[in-house]
Amino acid sequence: MKRKEFLKTSGLIIASSMIGSCQGKVKKEKEVETRRSALRLSTTIYELQLRQAWTLSRGTWNTRRNVLVRLEKDGVVAYGESAPIPRYNESAESNQEFIQRALPVLERDLWEYQDRWRELEALAPGQNAAKAALDMAIMDWVAKSLGIPLYRFFGLDRNNTLPTTFSIGIDTAEVMQKTAQSVPAFRRLKIKAGVPDDKKHIEGIREVTDRPLVVDANEGWKDRQQALEMINWMAERGVEFVEQPMPADNLEDLRWLKERVKIPIMADESVHKIQDVPALASAFHGINIKLMKCGGLQEALRLVAVARAHGLKLMIGCMIESSLAIAAATTLTPLFDYADLDGNILINNDPFRGLTLEGDRWLLTDKPGLGVEPVIPEW
Repeated sequence: MKRKEFLKTSGLIIASSMIGSCQGKVKKEKEVETRRSALRLSTTIYELQLRQAWTLSRGTWNTRRNVLVRLEKDGVVAYGESAPIPRYNESAESNQEFIQRALPVLERDLWEYQDRWRELEALAPGQNAAKAALDMAIMDWVAKSLGIPLYRFFGLDRNNTLPTTFSIGIDTAEVMQKTAQSVPAFRRLKIKAGVPDDKKHIEGIREVTDRPLVVDANEGWKDRQQALEMINWMAERGVEFVEQPMPADNLEDLRWLKERVKIPIMADESVHKIQDVPALASAFHGINIKLMKCGGLQEALRLVAVARAHGLKLMIGCMIESSLAIAAATTLTPLFDYADLDGNILINNDPFRGLTLEGDRWLLTDKPGLGVEPVIPEW
């Protein structure tokens, strides 16, 4: 018996708990079939509905349009998700177009998944969220074909997943206070910042909770002296670290800032691929790795190795995503220091189920692949 066939028949499958419901409406879909490779690929643009308006330093959203991918080959169905954002010149339409262009790559042997990722990366610059969706689907397919969970395929322990922060978007101080009080199970809160009322917001939250805080300025502070004063002021109020205090391309000022701050600063918008890490090591104490920025699970694993080699702390983060993409990122949390994986908690029409939150920690199951299944009609 061949090794692949042996592994395929040896997986243990245990039913997992199911959460969430879906009321979303499919916005658009395209489908491509090919008899030559027995591969079926379809994509759907799905509108995620936020529970409340989501405001960062660069804008406000009530919905997010993600692309869901369904890949079927040799009787195995796998899934992926892209969460494009305009900051990186991506949209649901541009991601969907890239995914359709990638069909010739997917028609090749999916067991050679590292080669497939390199081919996807070479297909066109950018569109990293689309690449992440395809890489996610390929790895889901590989693990399901073997009959094992993806975390086991990566050699990771599901008992070592990290607790996630809960993110609070920019709003009035009163609304932010109420949000902080509404999530007592989360041991660490993440506060969006980068606006004139930052101090008022932090002070308001401190009136209602003494839990550790992290702050994400999303490039909102443009002046390095302002950033320094804000970060050191926040350090005195229980903020553990600050993400992306200044614009991503301003490494000179970020290096200046790193030498003077009282708490660590973490790169977010500044980091995408492994090639970014060496230059960032002199400007940040750590990096926030997101599947949608780097292009998927495989590149995230490479980023972990390179960042650790440069002595950097690691956070794994997310965009506004469904349980599918959150499950993918959760598989990697044993390799990180912090997790910010709450994108699916912020929506009310999750199109996937099977990922369970216990307190502030996601529970992975022994189901094959990513361990989640769609609740919307098959697309």
